[in-house]
Amino acid sequence: MKAICINEFGDLEKVLKIEDVAVPAPKEDEVLIKVYASAVNPVDQKIITGKSQEKFPSTFPLTIGWDFSGVIEQAGNKVRTFRIGDAVYGRPYPTQNGAFAEYLVIKADQIASKPKNLDHLNAAAVPLAGLTAWQALFKFGHLEKGQRVLIHAASGGVGSFAVQFAKWKGAEVIGTGSAGNLAFIKQLGADEAIDYLNERFEEKVNNLDLVIDLIGNETQQRSLSVIKPGGRLVTTVMPEFKEQAKEKGIHLEGFTAQSYPDDLKQIAELIDQGIVSPVVSAVYDLEYAVKAELFSAKRHTRGKIVIKVV
Repeated sequence: MKAICINEFGDLEKVLKIEDVAVPAPKEDEVLIKVYASAVNPVDQKIITGKSQEKFPSTFPLTIGWDFSGVIEQAGNKVRTFRIGDAVYGRPYPTQNGAFAEYLVIKADQIASKPKNLDHLNAAAVPLAGLTAWQALFKFGHLEKGQRVLIHAASGGVGSFAVQFAKWKGAEVIGTGSAGNLAFIKQLGADEAIDYLNERFEEKVNNLDLVIDLIGNETQQRSLSVIKPGGRLVTTVMPEFKEQAKEKGIHLEGFTAQSYPDDLKQIAELIDQGIVSPVVSAVYDLEYAVKAELFSAKRHTRGKIVIKVV
């Protein structure tokens, strides 16, 4: 089968290769997926360059791509929840071979049925970004109806889902983004959109219950000034300012999204009800995955970049 692999860490253009590799065989608790589509995520570039080796220790060769939508072709003898031919989606764990490939093996307890109202290209844009947004808001952020939440990088993959989920929950939603994305952020459901380049969000909002930080560094530190005592700051990067947060009575926590089937099911239900939609900004064929990763690395993408495998 064709797969996009790395055999060493390094620059995207140098180490990403399309290779012929063996189709993997599922173990008794795993399924073999015929991959129809995958998607690009910022974690790809961190793993490819070796920057996330401590967090996600990798062995070579490694197939990248940690989103997928596809169809089950084989199932291990202990799999009871799915059958051959089922359309499913999910997020392989980043230390395992990913979905920039024609076939993928994954444990059956890490996947869910694909949203019925989405084709595979759009469904592949959901798992990692959707799970990250969902868990940031509800598992770690404990967001409730009527609360106020600030979402940084609100036009990106995670941010675009977080705005929609938070609005569905009944929160007051503020999002930051570039000037060209402010109208888009409001279209997603935000009550207010702030131009992070030309405005300082701490001068426009305060007394927030929750901030979702997808950026870190100065943005994370400045966010502490807009959260009420007892509020929360949830980050997908390093929680750098725990002492400052503690002094202010703010709960600061970092996390990595997990592929929980129940979360994937709830997200699929919202999609099928027409409440939430993925945002796909570009589609690349598998053979052009390097170009897709380079485009993503510029960090100016609305929503997700999808890789078409079939």
